[in-house]
This record gives sequence, structure tokens and C-alpha cells, in this order.
Amino acid sequence: MSTESKRITHLVGGGYWTGVAERTSEVYNPATGQVSGELDLASAATVDEVVKVAHETSKTWGQTSLTKRAQVLFAYRELVNRDKERIAAIITAEHGKVLSDALGEVTRGLEVIEFACGIPHLMKGGYSEGVSTKVDVYSIRQPLGVCAVISPFNFPAMVPMWFVPIAVACGNSVVIKPSEKDPSAANAMAELWKEAGLPDGVVNVVHGDKEAVDRLLEHPDIKSVSFVGSTPIAKYVYENGTKNGKRVQALGGAKNHMIVLPDADLDLAADAAVNAGFGSAGERCMAISALVAVEPIADELISKIKDRMAKLKTGDGTRGCDMGPLVTGQHRDKVAGYVAAGVEEGAELVVDGREGDFDGAADGFWLGPTLFDKVAPEMSIYTDEIFGPVLSVLRTPSYDAALAIVNANPYGNGTAIFTNDGGAARRFQNEVEVGMVGINVPIPVPMAYYSFGGWKNSLFGDTHAHGTEGVHFFTRGKVVTSRWLDPSHGGINLGFPTHD
Repeated sequence: MSTESKRITHLVGGGYWTGVAERTSEVYNPATGQVSGELDLASAATVDEVVKVAHETSKTWGQTSLTKRAQVLFAYRELVNRDKERIAAIITAEHGKVLSDALGEVTRGLEVIEFACGIPHLMKGGYSEGVSTKVDVYSIRQPLGVCAVISPFNFPAMVPMWFVPIAVACGNSVVIKPSEKDPSAANAMAELWKEAGLPDGVVNVVHGDKEAVDRLLEHPDIKSVSFVGSTPIAKYVYENGTKNGKRVQALGGAKNHMIVLPDADLDLAADAAVNAGFGSAGERCMAISALVAVEPIADELISKIKDRMAKLKTGDGTRGCDMGPLVTGQHRDKVAGYVAAGVEEGAELVVDGREGDFDGAADGFWLGPTLFDKVAPEMSIYTDEIFGPVLSVLRTPSYDAALAIVNANPYGNGTAIFTNDGGAARRFQNEVEVGMVGINVPIPVPMAYYSFGGWKNSLFGDTHAHGTEGVHFFTRGKVVTSRWLDPSHGGINLGFPTHD
């Protein structure tokens, strides 16, 4: 371990854990390939310790007034906004994405905090007077208790913010389990809750691997689990969480398509393909990894994309580059393996990201933007979620053929169509079997007051993230039917006398 590396540990009850970890793992700076931190990995017993604290605080926080909760959320929003550059720098140092992209991640997370500030309105129920003689019925929403959030490496700040602010606003306590690859952003975000006035123990961070995840999934005091990650793990979390009686929303992987029709503005489409394919080194669940070109525009569109790719600068995210490294050396090698497989399977490698100069340390986890043409649906670079800067172009003769490719895919997270034909766009939004659709928008991530989530193997569970669905996920509904005696039956009554 480098002499400059730091200890990264759990945040419990408003302070850092003081125990001794039985196991640790290394955290890297992807731009240098050097170890920057040593992460404590929680045992099942440590998870129990954290959950116990969260469970105790949930009893009082859940009874705190909506007005007080909203005040804490407003204060937290100001603190995150104040520290957004610092948080972005932490993300870049451990994930590798460029600073501007990291800052954009924090900004999108802020939108969910702002949404959660409206919790007094969001928690309003319904009321029906006189449903029967002197009988009223009304609905209320109440917190669950302790909620677990298991977040991925690609958005170490934004994804926790999809869930934690809403869970807290609804009156729950939270245990966050960040990715082991870039854990420090979660700690930085959690520290600010204390400064915002949130009682100690409402938001906690426990670091770990499968042992920690499994204990969260089976712990009897955990009432809900929110997960974002690959589809196999999302399915595992969903099946094991629900088996243990928990409410689960598990967002899985993706293979997002962008259809370009012949009438589209090809310059706009080329810009969008590069931005959505290579932003954050392709390590986005909403990245465009498959471009479906409806002939006869494929050659011209690929030429425009290639020209734009030639201007991209890959390097250290702190140096003003367009794209940073991949998150780990192992993941970089895996993505490079897919590039080799694509060549072997017969796809045309237009731009090879394994070659070129990178503006960073020689040991950084580098792989530049990569472009394939003439990709077939049976090739591994199409069937698998690569999660790297690899854009595959498929050629089709018609809109119907392009739509069939999208709908046949087992994933259904995000998709986009580029066209100047309003009728074609309207038809696409109706016919495509995908949860989030962009029309001339390549990355259709909904605003915080709408909900995020895909279809098919991109989502396990019935509830999407944030928005109204998020509020419903973190609360339980209750309906009250009441009848009260008429006060005129007895006691003092100074009202004007009438004849009944």
C-alpha cells in the first residue's frame, strides 16, 4: 500500500467507526494506477452494529414533524451545493471521470434533494367526508423504518442521492453500502447530514463486499433495499431481498440503442452519439452503446462520428480532458477483451481505443473511445453490456427493422430516436419496449419529479427510483375509517338551538 494512502471506514451514528476490520480492500486512483486508500470491509457483525444504530434512531426520526424534516432537507441542499466542487474532486480521484462530468453528477443529485424538500406536500393523503352516515375515510403514509441503499461505482454520489434524501424525508433511517471501488464520495455526502441538523444515526455508511450485502438482505430490521448495478446482481438482490420479506427496487443493466432515421440532422446525431457513447468512459447505465442506422445514412453518419472522435482527448480527469480512465485495471482489461472479440467475430473496427496517446500516468487504466461498424446482433460486443467506451453501429434497411432490434433485446432501460418526423417519433415512443425514451435526446434521464427505471431485465421490482414512485416506495399506506358521536348527544352546547 502507498505511504500516501488513507484509511476509509464506516460512518455510524454521526461518527467514524473505531473498530478493527478483519478484512480490507484497496482503492485506486484510476488516472495513476496507484493505491490511494485502504477500505475497511464490514463483517456481518459490523453490519448488525450499524443496523442497530439505524433502527434505534428510526423510532424517533419517524415521529419528527414534516416541517422539521423539510428544514433539514433544505439545509442539506445548501451544504451539498456549497461543497459540490469538493465532492466532484473526490469522485474524479476514485472513479476517474473528468471533473465537469463529476460536477454534473452532483448537480443531478441535487435535483432529487430539491424534490425531497417538498415532502410536506408529497406526503399528503386523501380525505373523504361522509362516505356513510357520519363516517369519514382518509389515507396516510408512514415511514418503513430502516432502509438499505446499495449503490454502484459509476455514480458514487448521484445514485445514493436518488434514494437517501427521499427515504430520510419520509421519516426513515438509512444504511448506505457504496461500491468498494470509489467509496469516499458516500462518506463525504453523509457527513453533511450532521451539519444540516439530522440526528446522529439516521444516515449511516457501511462499506463492504458480498458479505455485507448478504447481511443487509437478510437482516430482520432492514425493511427495504434499493439497488443499482449489473443485471445478474440486481436479480440476486431482488430474489434474496424479497425472500426475506423486504421491499426491493433493483435497477439492473442496459444495452441502450439510438436509432437514427434518414431524415435526421446527422450533425446533431453524430454529436449525440459521441456524447452519449463516450461520456464517463461509457460507464453509465444510460450510455448509448448501440447505434442503429437506418440506411442509406450509415456511411455519412459514421464518417461524422469518426471525425468527432479524432478530436477527443483521453487522460487524467483533472487536466481538462474529454474522457478519463476506466475505474480499475481489471475492468479496463475486460473492455479491451471485448474489443478483441469484436474483431474476431467479424465487426469492422473503425477506431481502436486500445491505441493512442493518453494524457496521464503510464500506469493509468486507459482505453480510448472505440467505434465498430457492421455489428451483428449475435456478436458479444452487442449482446453483452460492456460498460466501457465502445460504440457499435448496426445497419438496418427500415424503421421497422430498427425497432425490431431494440424490442428483441433483453434489456429495456433507455433508448433514443433521432428524426425530424414527428409522426415517426410519436410512433416510436408508443411502440418501443423500453422504460425511458429520448426523442432527439440521447440520454433521457428523467427529472427528479419523474421516476427513473427501465423495463425487462433492466428492472426487478415494481417501483422506479425518485419522483412520486420513490415516495411511495419509502412509505407504507394506511387507510383510516372513523365515526364520531354527534356532540349534541350530551354536554354543554351554546350553539343556536334547532329542531332535528
